[in-house]
Formats: sequence, C-alpha cells, structure tokens
Amino acid sequence: MDTLELLGVALGLATLAGINLYLTVFVTGLSIQQGWITLHPQYEQLAVLSDPIIVWVSGTLFVLEFFADKVPWVDTLWDSVHTLIRPIGGALLAITVLGDSHPVYSVIVGLLAGGMSLTAHGAKAGTRLLVNASPEPFSNIGLSLAEDVGVLGGLALVYSHPVVALVVAVLAVGLLIWLAPRAFRATRTMLWFLWNRVRHAMGAAPASDAPPTLPVDIEIALFRERGEEAVVWAAPCVSGRGAHLKGNIFGWLLLTGGEKGGLDFVKNVGSKPKLDSIPISGWKATHRSGWVCDRVVLYEIKEGRKQIFQFDRSRRALAAAFAAELSRRGATEQLVVESV
Repeated sequence: MDTLELLGVALGLATLAGINLYLTVFVTGLSIQQGWITLHPQYEQLAVLSDPIIVWVSGTLFVLEFFADKVPWVDTLWDSVHTLIRPIGGALLAITVLGDSHPVYSVIVGLLAGGMSLTAHGAKAGTRLLVNASPEPFSNIGLSLAEDVGVLGGLALVYSHPVVALVVAVLAVGLLIWLAPRAFRATRTMLWFLWNRVRHAMGAAPASDAPPTLPVDIEIALFRERGEEAVVWAAPCVSGRGAHLKGNIFGWLLLTGGEKGGLDFVKNVGSKPKLDSIPISGWKATHRSGWVCDRVVLYEIKEGRKQIFQFDRSRRALAAAFAAELSRRGATEQLVVESV
C-alpha cells in the first residue's frame, strides 16, 4: 500500500503539472509551509517545495500564467512555450517524491510521469486551440478557471487519498490517449486554417472565385461514379462533424449536374479517392463567415440533421456561391419529389 500511495502522489502531481505546473508547485509548497497538510514520512522529501524562494518564484509564475491563460491566442503561445517545461517539471516532481529510491525505479517513474504530464499538456493545449476559434473571450476564461479549480481539487485528492488519485490519473490519461486521434485531427485542421489565415494576411494571393482545377485522380473517380456530368461547383475543404461525415477530414466537395449529378465529398482512402454521396433533397444550406475559417452548414428541414463543411477564408466567395446553389438545388429536387 505504501508503494501505491507513493506512486499516487508522484504520478498524480505529474499529471496535474501537465495542466498547470506553477499552480501545482505553489499550492503544494505553500500548504506545507503553512502547515495545511502534513506529509507522510514516505514522501516527506516534498518539503523542499516549501522553501520560500520556490514558493515565491512558483507563485509569481502562476500569477503570470493566470492572466496569460485568460487571453485568446496568448494562452496558445504560452502553452507552446511550456510544451517541454511542463513534462520536465512533472517528471522532476515525481522523482522528488521518490527520494532516495533505486535509480532504475526513479528512471521508470520519471518516464511515466513525463508521459502523463505531456498527455495532460497536449489535451489542454489542443482544447485551447479549438476554443480560440470562438470570437468571444468568455469561453477561454471559463475553461481556464475550470482548469485551476480542477488542479486544486486534484491536489486535495492526491494528498488525502493518493491511491484513488492514482486510479483517477491513470483513467484520465487513458481516456486522453483514446481521444488523441480525434484531438490530433481537430488540432491539425485548426493549425492549417490559421496558417492560411496568416499567409493571406501577409500578402498571399487569394483563391480565385472560379472553381479550382480538380486533381486527375479525383476526375477519374468522379467519371466512374457520375459519368460525364458537368462539375457545377468544386473546392477543397475540411469536413465538420455531421449526419453524413466524420469531422476534420481533408477532401474535396463536388456538386455535379445532370441526371446522375449530386453532392459528393471526396477523401483519400489508402491513397485512392473515395466518393461519399450526400443527399440534398429537402436540405438547405447557409454560409457562415468566421475569423479562422468559413463554414457552410447543410441542414435537413424536417429532421433537423446537419452537416458542416469548413473552408479556407480565401475561398469565401466560392463557399457563399455553393451555399446558394445548394439551397436552390435542394429546394428544386424537393419540389420534384413532392409532385411525383
């Protein structure tokens, strides 16, 4: 049990450090200094954190982070700087908890602690990046305060019930790892839109309002599925989560005319393009401009289902034209169905 409690304190502190290293060190050091917590003999080496210099330095850095964490995009820059600092700090905290243990044991726990800190940091940084797409600052402030409260609650659990804290930390990190592919796709999408936003702000030529030229492999796949139907509208985009597609998939959105025409989203599967047909009868579309990207929201009138497509801001005119054409096409096909 003593070993599990030691691991609970070491890995629990490391996980919390991945969210807010300075708050973790500051509150722990101040609590020991003021006698709010009494350290058990097996991890009394944490008493070093109560040194006045450590308390003042960590407290000052926490104040800086407290304000930086509440400002959109400043928090993302702050997280970027701490990509190495938080995992290293988490690993050092865990090794400090172990004290004079066997070197092999210290290395193993240090590696585990660094990995758990990095996972927690990655989840925090990725979430902040997505939240920053929101034009208002209140979501950043609320999320930051929730993180601070979560760290304080986690510290209370670590020092009162270290074994429970160990279980919670392991389950939380496991959940984050399971969600990592989705978070990676969402973060990659946001970074791609941000890069294009910066690139065009620095003078890159905007995309033409005319439909861009399709890649040859997509033209071949389209011919096999739709025949020689004319392409009415086409543009590269990123899928949003919706009724027909998973979110954050890069591909092309195509609207073709004629009897076989329709709406298709083309994505690469095993280096080969695959067409996902999307029904548009009885659906309407609306164009929503944004600071990071533009969105076309396709929604079904009767069922209320939605499908979102995200576009680089330089293709704003194409996205607006697509929404108008899609609404017209969906209404027309609905009239034909009803008349039959």
